[in-house]
Amino acid sequence: QVQLVESGGGLVQAGGSLRLSCAASGNILRFNTIGWYRQAPGKLRELVASISSSGIRNYQDSVKGRFTISRDIAKNTVNLQMSSLKADDTAVYYCKGQDLFAADYWGQGTQVTVSS
Repeated sequence: QVQLVESGGGLVQAGGSLRLSCAASGNILRFNTIGWYRQAPGKLRELVASISSSGIRNYQDSVKGRFTISRDIAKNTVNLQMSSLKADDTAVYYCKGQDLFAADYWGQGTQVTVSS
């Protein structure tokens, strides 16, 4: 059973930085895409950033220039470096991997709170 485990969330002041990590129980290259999503209270879950197995990165417009998604294949992790954080970035952040059969695997989420 594939597992994804997020870590690195916490409380940070506006303008600060956090680095989230998503650790997979197996080879991350089994996933076509790994994405970071977030869900704020009362809002729908939204895609923040993703990276494909070939290394192509995509970002939501609101985080471009502030967030960077990266991966460490040797460690089977996908990271999200977040800088210049805003109160609007407050949410539970999830990672999701989608495999070759379009099956989705979600982590349990990690809370990010940005104080203004």
